[in-house]
Amino acid sequence: MPHILLLEDDLTLAETMIDLLEDESFTVTHAQDGQEALDYSYAQSFDLFIFDVNVSYINGFELLKSLRTANDETPAIFITSLNDIASLSRGFEVGADDYLKKPFDFDELLIRIDVIFKRKHNLSSNEIIFDDFSFDLKKDELYRESKFVHLSKVELKITKMFFKNLNSTLTKDDILYELSHETQSSDGALRVHINKLRKIGLPLTTIKGIGYRLG
Repeated sequence: MPHILLLEDDLTLAETMIDLLEDESFTVTHAQDGQEALDYSYAQSFDLFIFDVNVSYINGFELLKSLRTANDETPAIFITSLNDIASLSRGFEVGADDYLKKPFDFDELLIRIDVIFKRKHNLSSNEIIFDDFSFDLKKDELYRESKFVHLSKVELKITKMFFKNLNSTLTKDDILYELSHETQSSDGALRVHINKLRKIGLPLTTIKGIGYRLG
């Protein structure tokens, strides 16, 4: 039974979410402030974090940043009333897998949770499947309809990042940082690589002002 750590200081919303999540067979631990959530995260393991941002002591952004620095890779969703591009970008920069703006539809939250768990399950095997594409993590090879797709070394590295972060937004800075280990790159060069990947059929979406997304 998946265990979720919910950080939400609005008690009415938190109680509603707990009831609904437990009805879906999740176990939920609730924290009202960032310090309490941090303490819970050190005391036990979770399958998913759902964090509000504007909470006491440690805000959601700083909390997740601290957890990622401590090598905690638990998938995380931010739920927040902050809806500006800077906040959205900040959420992904600190390591969020998804970002849901309040008020949100609970069915949408469940869909996003389901996507995250499916992706996590795929990563436990060597193959990640998306539409008619599959990526072999062990061999670092891309296939379309079971046919091998030739990619340059840089394009292969970018593609692997997208498949390992399926349905999540990758910031341009994150991609360029990973590429910097092997080659010098720039925003312009990255756009060229993205366009080449689109030409082979990968449906990469541009998230304006932030980065790109597969799925």
